Amino acid sequence: MQLSVIILNYNVRFFLEQCILSVQKALQGIDGEIIVIDNHSSDDSCAMMKKLFPSVTLIENKENLGFPKGNNIGVAQAKGEYVCILNPDTVVAEDTFTKILAFAKSKTNLGIVGCKLIDGTGAFLPESKRGVPTPWVAFTKIFGLYKIFPNNSLFNRYYAQHLTPNQTGKVDILVGAFMVLKRELYNEIGGFDENCFMYSDDIDLSYMALQRGKENYYFHETTVIHYKGESTVRDGTYMRRFQEAMNFFYKKHFSKSVLFDVFMKIGAFVFSLLKKNQQKNKELLIEQYVVFTNDNLKINVEQSVDYCAGFEFFKNDLKQNYELVFDTTSFSFKAIIAFMEQNQSKNTTFKNYIYASNFRIGSNSANDIGKIIFCEN
Repeated sequence: MQLSVIILNYNVRFFLEQCILSVQKALQGIDGEIIVIDNHSSDDSCAMMKKLFPSVTLIENKENLGFPKGNNIGVAQAKGEYVCILNPDTVVAEDTFTKILAFAKSKTNLGIVGCKLIDGTGAFLPESKRGVPTPWVAFTKIFGLYKIFPNNSLFNRYYAQHLTPNQTGKVDILVGAFMVLKRELYNEIGGFDENCFMYSDDIDLSYMALQRGKENYYFHETTVIHYKGESTVRDGTYMRRFQEAMNFFYKKHFSKSVLFDVFMKIGAFVFSLLKKNQQKNKELLIEQYVVFTNDNLKINVEQSVDYCAGFEFFKNDLKQNYELVFDTTSFSFKAIIAFMEQNQSKNTTFKNYIYASNFRIGSNSANDIGKIIFCEN
Protein backbone atom coordinates (compact mmCIF):
# COMPACT_ATOMS: atom_id res chain seq x y z
CA MET A 1 0.00 0.00 0.00
CA GLN A 2 1.32 3.44 -0.93
CA LEU A 3 -0.37 5.83 1.48
CA SER A 4 -2.30 5.87 4.74
CA VAL A 5 -4.16 9.11 5.49
CA ILE A 6 -4.52 9.60 9.25
CA ILE A 7 -7.24 12.01 10.37
CA LEU A 8 -7.72 12.77 14.07
CA ASN A 9 -11.17 14.21 14.75
CA TYR A 10 -12.66 16.00 17.72
CA ASN A 11 -16.10 17.60 17.44
CA VAL A 12 -15.81 18.88 13.86
CA ARG A 13 -18.34 16.58 12.23
CA PHE A 14 -19.15 18.77 9.20
CA PHE A 15 -15.54 19.69 8.46
CA LEU A 16 -14.68 16.01 8.75
CA GLU A 17 -17.33 15.07 6.18
CA GLN A 18 -15.94 17.59 3.69
CA CYS A 19 -12.37 16.48 4.40
CA ILE A 20 -13.16 12.81 3.77
CA LEU A 21 -14.90 13.67 0.50
CA SER A 22 -11.81 15.51 -0.73
CA VAL A 23 -9.43 12.76 0.45
CA GLN A 24 -11.43 10.05 -1.27
CA LYS A 25 -11.16 11.93 -4.56
CA ALA A 26 -7.45 12.51 -4.04
CA LEU A 27 -6.84 8.80 -3.41
CA GLN A 28 -8.36 7.68 -6.71
CA GLY A 29 -5.68 5.82 -8.61
CA ILE A 30 -3.56 5.43 -5.46
CA ASP A 31 -3.33 2.27 -3.36
CA GLY A 32 -4.30 3.97 -0.13
CA GLU A 33 -6.50 3.98 2.94
CA ILE A 34 -8.17 6.47 5.26
CA ILE A 35 -8.04 6.01 9.02
CA VAL A 36 -10.16 8.30 11.19
CA ILE A 37 -9.50 8.41 14.92
CA ASP A 38 -12.22 10.09 16.94
CA ASN A 39 -11.11 11.53 20.28
CA HIS A 40 -14.45 10.96 22.04
CA SER A 41 -16.43 13.66 20.20
CA SER A 42 -19.72 14.75 21.73
CA ASP A 43 -21.25 15.54 18.33
CA ASP A 44 -22.41 12.90 15.83
CA SER A 45 -19.06 12.56 14.05
CA CYS A 46 -18.94 8.79 14.51
CA ALA A 47 -22.56 8.26 13.48
CA MET A 48 -21.91 10.32 10.34
CA MET A 49 -18.82 8.27 9.51
CA LYS A 50 -20.68 4.99 9.85
CA LYS A 51 -23.56 6.22 7.71
CA LEU A 52 -21.71 8.06 4.93
CA PHE A 53 -18.29 6.40 4.91
CA PRO A 54 -18.70 2.80 6.09
CA SER A 55 -15.60 1.66 4.21
CA VAL A 56 -13.33 4.09 6.08
CA THR A 57 -11.54 2.69 9.12
CA LEU A 58 -12.94 4.39 12.23
CA ILE A 59 -11.28 4.17 15.64
CA GLU A 60 -13.44 5.46 18.49
CA ASN A 61 -11.43 6.51 21.53
CA LYS A 62 -13.28 6.51 24.83
CA GLU A 63 -11.67 9.78 25.94
CA ASN A 64 -9.85 12.74 24.42
CA LEU A 65 -6.30 11.42 24.32
CA GLY A 66 -4.78 14.51 22.69
CA PHE A 67 -3.20 15.05 19.28
CA PRO A 68 0.00 12.98 19.69
CA LYS A 69 -1.52 9.83 21.15
CA GLY A 70 -4.55 9.96 18.88
CA ASN A 71 -2.37 10.08 15.77
CA ASN A 72 -0.03 7.40 17.12
CA ILE A 73 -3.02 5.09 17.55
CA GLY A 74 -3.97 5.70 13.92
CA VAL A 75 -0.48 5.16 12.52
CA ALA A 76 -0.22 1.90 14.49
CA GLN A 77 -3.07 0.60 12.32
CA ALA A 78 -1.65 1.97 9.06
CA LYS A 79 -0.39 -0.22 6.21
CA GLY A 80 0.95 2.42 3.81
CA GLU A 81 4.61 2.96 2.94
CA TYR A 82 3.89 6.65 3.58
CA VAL A 83 1.55 8.25 6.09
CA CYS A 84 -0.16 11.62 5.81
CA ILE A 85 -1.08 13.31 9.07
CA LEU A 86 -4.08 15.43 8.12
CA ASN A 87 -6.35 17.73 10.12
CA PRO A 88 -10.10 17.21 9.70
CA ASP A 89 -10.61 20.92 8.98
CA THR A 90 -8.76 20.66 5.67
CA VAL A 91 -9.62 20.20 2.00
CA VAL A 92 -7.09 18.56 -0.32
CA ALA A 93 -6.99 18.88 -4.11
CA GLU A 94 -7.60 15.86 -6.32
CA ASP A 95 -3.93 15.66 -7.29
CA THR A 96 -2.42 16.55 -3.91
CA PHE A 97 -1.31 13.05 -2.94
CA THR A 98 -0.15 12.14 -6.45
CA LYS A 99 2.14 15.17 -6.56
CA ILE A 100 3.37 14.81 -2.98
CA LEU A 101 4.20 11.11 -3.37
CA ALA A 102 6.06 11.73 -6.63
CA PHE A 103 8.10 14.45 -4.94
CA ALA A 104 8.76 12.32 -1.85
CA LYS A 105 9.97 9.38 -3.94
CA SER A 106 12.40 11.65 -5.79
CA LYS A 107 14.31 12.38 -2.55
CA THR A 108 16.94 10.00 -1.22
CA ASN A 109 17.12 11.33 2.33
CA LEU A 110 13.55 12.40 2.93
CA GLY A 111 12.29 13.50 6.31
CA ILE A 112 8.87 15.18 6.23
CA VAL A 113 7.09 16.94 3.36
CA GLY A 114 4.56 19.72 3.85
CA CYS A 115 2.66 21.72 1.26
CA LYS A 116 1.18 25.13 0.62
CA LEU A 117 -1.71 25.85 2.99
CA ILE A 118 -4.33 28.57 2.63
CA ASP A 119 -7.10 29.58 5.02
CA GLY A 120 -10.81 29.83 4.24
CA THR A 121 -10.33 33.25 2.63
CA GLY A 122 -7.73 31.99 0.16
CA ALA A 123 -4.84 33.64 2.03
CA PHE A 124 -1.50 31.87 2.39
CA LEU A 125 -0.79 30.48 5.86
CA PRO A 126 2.84 31.30 6.76
CA GLU A 127 3.12 28.38 9.19
CA SER A 128 3.18 26.12 6.11
CA LYS A 129 6.97 26.42 6.44
CA ARG A 130 8.95 27.32 9.54
CA GLY A 131 12.37 27.28 11.14
CA VAL A 132 13.39 25.73 14.45
CA PRO A 133 12.07 28.10 17.14
CA THR A 134 15.33 28.59 19.03
CA PRO A 135 15.23 31.28 21.74
CA TRP A 136 16.36 33.93 19.25
CA VAL A 137 13.97 32.79 16.50
CA ALA A 138 11.12 32.75 19.01
CA PHE A 139 12.10 36.28 20.06
CA THR A 140 11.88 37.52 16.44
CA LYS A 141 8.42 35.95 16.15
CA ILE A 142 7.01 37.21 19.44
CA PHE A 143 8.12 40.80 18.83
CA GLY A 144 7.29 40.84 15.10
CA LEU A 145 10.85 41.39 13.88
CA TYR A 146 10.27 38.94 11.03
CA LYS A 147 7.74 41.43 9.61
CA ILE A 148 10.10 44.39 9.88
CA PHE A 149 13.08 42.56 8.33
CA PRO A 150 11.55 39.88 6.05
CA ASN A 151 14.66 39.58 3.87
CA ASN A 152 17.24 39.48 6.65
CA SER A 153 18.34 35.95 7.53
CA LEU A 154 18.93 37.04 11.11
CA PHE A 155 15.24 37.82 11.61
CA ASN A 156 13.25 35.82 9.03
CA ARG A 157 13.81 32.23 10.11
CA TYR A 158 10.59 31.63 12.05
CA TYR A 159 8.51 31.41 8.87
CA ALA A 160 11.40 30.17 6.68
CA GLN A 161 11.24 33.33 4.61
CA HIS A 162 14.27 32.27 2.60
CA LEU A 163 11.57 30.59 0.51
CA THR A 164 8.60 32.40 -0.99
CA PRO A 165 5.16 30.74 -0.73
CA ASN A 166 5.58 29.68 -4.36
CA GLN A 167 9.02 28.16 -4.03
CA THR A 168 9.81 24.56 -3.07
CA GLY A 169 12.82 23.89 -0.86
CA LYS A 170 14.29 22.63 2.39
CA VAL A 171 12.82 23.88 5.66
CA ASP A 172 13.15 22.79 9.27
CA ILE A 173 9.58 22.60 10.57
CA LEU A 174 6.27 21.57 8.98
CA VAL A 175 2.79 22.01 10.39
CA GLY A 176 0.77 19.09 11.77
CA ALA A 177 -2.28 19.98 9.67
CA PHE A 178 -0.56 18.29 6.70
CA MET A 179 2.59 16.20 6.99
CA VAL A 180 3.73 13.32 4.76
CA LEU A 181 6.55 10.99 5.72
CA LYS A 182 7.52 7.35 5.50
CA ARG A 183 5.77 5.21 8.08
CA GLU A 184 9.14 3.61 8.84
CA LEU A 185 10.59 7.01 9.79
CA TYR A 186 7.53 7.87 11.88
CA ASN A 187 8.00 4.65 13.86
CA GLU A 188 11.77 5.13 14.10
CA ILE A 189 11.23 8.56 15.68
CA GLY A 190 8.61 7.07 17.97
CA GLY A 191 5.75 9.08 16.49
CA PHE A 192 4.45 12.17 18.19
CA ASP A 193 5.71 12.58 21.75
CA GLU A 194 2.74 11.74 23.96
CA ASN A 195 4.13 13.83 26.79
CA CYS A 196 2.97 16.86 24.80
CA PHE A 197 -0.83 17.15 24.63
CA MET A 198 -0.82 19.43 21.58
CA TYR A 199 0.60 22.58 19.89
CA SER A 200 4.35 21.76 19.78
CA ASP A 201 4.02 18.15 18.64
CA ASP A 202 4.55 18.97 14.96
CA ILE A 203 7.62 21.07 15.82
CA ASP A 204 9.01 18.20 17.86
CA LEU A 205 8.38 15.56 15.15
CA SER A 206 9.97 17.76 12.48
CA TYR A 207 12.97 18.45 14.72
CA MET A 208 13.40 14.75 15.52
CA ALA A 209 13.54 14.00 11.78
CA LEU A 210 16.29 16.61 11.40
CA GLN A 211 18.21 15.09 14.31
CA ARG A 212 18.27 11.81 12.39
CA GLY A 213 19.98 13.53 9.49
CA LYS A 214 16.84 13.71 7.35
CA GLU A 215 15.81 16.63 5.15
CA ASN A 216 12.39 18.25 5.51
CA TYR A 217 10.77 19.99 2.53
CA TYR A 218 8.10 22.57 1.81
CA PHE A 219 6.40 21.66 -1.51
CA HIS A 220 4.47 24.49 -3.15
CA GLU A 221 3.01 22.73 -6.19
CA THR A 222 -0.20 21.68 -4.47
CA THR A 223 -2.45 23.73 -2.19
CA VAL A 224 -4.61 22.54 0.71
CA ILE A 225 -7.24 24.56 2.56
CA HIS A 226 -6.76 24.61 6.32
CA TYR A 227 -9.65 26.40 8.00
CA LYS A 228 -7.50 26.39 11.15
CA GLY A 229 -9.70 28.43 13.50
CA GLU A 230 -12.06 25.47 13.86
CA SER A 231 -9.47 23.40 15.71
CA THR A 232 -7.65 26.15 17.59
CA VAL A 233 -10.18 28.18 19.57
CA ARG A 234 -8.21 30.78 21.56
CA ASP A 235 -9.62 30.41 25.07
CA GLY A 236 -8.07 30.00 28.53
CA THR A 237 -7.37 26.33 27.93
CA TYR A 238 -5.58 27.17 24.69
CA MET A 239 -3.33 29.69 26.46
CA ARG A 240 -2.41 27.21 29.17
CA ARG A 241 -1.72 24.35 26.78
CA PHE A 242 0.27 26.55 24.42
CA GLN A 243 2.57 27.65 27.25
CA GLU A 244 2.94 24.05 28.41
CA ALA A 245 3.75 22.93 24.84
CA MET A 246 6.45 25.54 24.30
CA ASN A 247 8.00 24.80 27.68
CA PHE A 248 7.94 21.09 26.82
CA PHE A 249 9.81 21.58 23.52
CA TYR A 250 12.52 23.78 24.98
CA LYS A 251 13.13 21.61 28.01
CA LYS A 252 13.40 18.56 25.76
CA HIS A 253 15.79 19.95 23.16
CA PHE A 254 17.71 22.91 24.61
CA SER A 255 20.04 23.46 27.54
CA LYS A 256 18.32 24.60 30.68
CA SER A 257 19.10 28.02 32.16
CA VAL A 258 17.27 30.33 34.54
CA LEU A 259 17.38 33.25 32.08
CA PHE A 260 16.11 31.05 29.27
CA ASP A 261 13.23 29.72 31.38
CA VAL A 262 12.15 33.22 32.37
CA PHE A 263 12.30 34.44 28.78
CA MET A 264 10.26 31.51 27.51
CA LYS A 265 7.60 31.87 30.17
CA ILE A 266 7.18 35.53 29.31
CA GLY A 267 7.36 34.88 25.57
CA ALA A 268 4.90 31.99 25.61
CA PHE A 269 2.45 34.02 27.68
CA VAL A 270 2.69 37.07 25.40
CA PHE A 271 2.41 34.98 22.23
CA SER A 272 -0.59 32.97 23.46
CA LEU A 273 -2.27 36.17 24.67
CA LEU A 274 -1.84 37.72 21.24
CA LYS A 275 -3.31 34.61 19.66
CA LYS A 276 -6.30 34.74 21.97
CA ASN A 277 -6.92 38.38 21.11
CA GLN A 278 -6.84 37.53 17.42
CA GLN A 279 -9.87 35.29 17.86
CA LYS A 280 -12.76 37.20 16.40
CA ASN A 281 -15.82 36.17 14.48
CA LYS A 282 -15.65 38.21 11.31
CA GLU A 283 -19.09 38.98 9.98
CA LEU A 284 -19.27 40.53 6.54
CA LEU A 285 -22.61 41.99 5.51
CA ILE A 286 -23.26 40.05 2.32
CA GLU A 287 -24.94 42.03 -0.45
CA GLN A 288 -24.70 39.48 -3.25
CA TYR A 289 -24.53 35.69 -3.26
CA VAL A 290 -23.05 33.91 -6.26
CA VAL A 291 -23.60 30.16 -6.57
CA PHE A 292 -21.30 28.30 -8.94
CA THR A 293 -23.08 25.21 -10.26
CA ASN A 294 -23.47 23.57 -13.65
CA ASP A 295 -26.10 21.05 -12.57
CA ASN A 296 -29.01 23.52 -12.20
CA LEU A 297 -28.78 22.85 -8.49
CA LYS A 298 -30.76 25.52 -6.66
CA ILE A 299 -28.81 25.98 -3.46
CA ASN A 300 -30.86 28.05 -1.05
CA VAL A 301 -29.12 31.17 0.22
CA GLU A 302 -30.37 34.08 2.27
CA GLN A 303 -31.03 36.68 -0.42
CA SER A 304 -30.02 38.20 -3.79
CA VAL A 305 -28.33 35.39 -5.72
CA ASP A 306 -26.79 34.85 -9.13
CA TYR A 307 -26.13 31.39 -10.54
CA CYS A 308 -22.97 30.84 -12.61
CA ALA A 309 -22.21 27.74 -14.65
CA GLY A 310 -18.48 28.46 -14.58
CA PHE A 311 -15.87 30.58 -12.85
CA GLU A 312 -15.21 32.59 -16.01
CA PHE A 313 -18.62 34.26 -15.68
CA PHE A 314 -17.78 35.95 -12.38
CA LYS A 315 -16.11 39.33 -12.07
CA ASN A 316 -15.62 40.96 -8.68
CA ASP A 317 -16.39 44.66 -9.11
CA LEU A 318 -15.18 45.35 -5.51
CA LYS A 319 -18.22 47.62 -4.99
CA GLN A 320 -20.22 45.19 -2.88
CA ASN A 321 -19.68 42.30 -0.51
CA TYR A 322 -19.92 38.85 -2.06
CA GLU A 323 -20.30 35.34 -0.75
CA LEU A 324 -19.25 32.80 -3.34
CA VAL A 325 -20.77 29.34 -2.95
CA PHE A 326 -19.21 26.38 -4.77
CA ASP A 327 -21.24 23.32 -5.66
CA THR A 328 -18.68 20.60 -4.97
CA THR A 329 -20.57 18.14 -7.17
CA SER A 330 -20.00 20.45 -10.17
CA PHE A 331 -16.40 21.56 -9.64
CA SER A 332 -13.27 19.84 -8.45
CA PHE A 333 -11.73 20.81 -5.14
CA LYS A 334 -8.56 21.66 -7.06
CA ALA A 335 -10.43 24.19 -9.22
CA ILE A 336 -12.19 25.66 -6.18
CA ILE A 337 -8.92 26.05 -4.27
CA ALA A 338 -7.22 27.72 -7.25
CA PHE A 339 -10.15 30.12 -7.68
CA MET A 340 -10.03 31.05 -3.99
CA GLU A 341 -6.31 31.83 -4.21
CA GLN A 342 -6.81 33.98 -7.30
CA ASN A 343 -9.87 35.87 -6.03
CA GLN A 344 -9.19 36.54 -2.37
CA SER A 345 -10.25 40.01 -1.29
CA LYS A 346 -11.63 41.81 1.76
CA ASN A 347 -15.11 41.96 0.24
CA THR A 348 -15.40 38.25 -0.56
CA THR A 349 -16.13 35.14 1.50
CA PHE A 350 -16.19 31.55 0.29
CA LYS A 351 -18.35 28.56 1.17
CA ASN A 352 -18.45 25.01 -0.21
CA TYR A 353 -21.77 23.26 -0.67
CA ILE A 354 -21.82 19.61 0.41
CA TYR A 355 -24.69 17.87 -1.32
CA ALA A 356 -24.97 14.68 0.78
CA SER A 357 -25.80 16.54 4.00
CA ASN A 358 -27.14 19.75 2.39
CA PHE A 359 -24.95 22.37 4.06
CA ARG A 360 -22.56 25.18 3.21
CA ILE A 361 -19.25 25.34 5.02
CA GLY A 362 -16.29 27.68 5.27
CA SER A 363 -14.44 30.22 7.40
CA ASN A 364 -14.08 33.97 7.04
CA SER A 365 -10.77 34.22 8.91
CA ALA A 366 -7.87 32.00 9.98
CA ASN A 367 -8.60 33.10 13.55
CA ASP A 368 -12.32 32.37 13.52
CA ILE A 369 -14.35 29.27 14.21
CA GLY A 370 -15.71 27.99 10.92
CA LYS A 371 -19.28 28.48 9.82
CA ILE A 372 -21.82 25.85 8.80
CA ILE A 373 -25.09 26.91 7.18
CA PHE A 374 -27.82 24.34 6.69
CA CYS A 375 -29.69 24.72 3.40
CA GLU A 376 -33.41 24.17 3.68
CA ASN A 377 -35.10 22.78 0.61
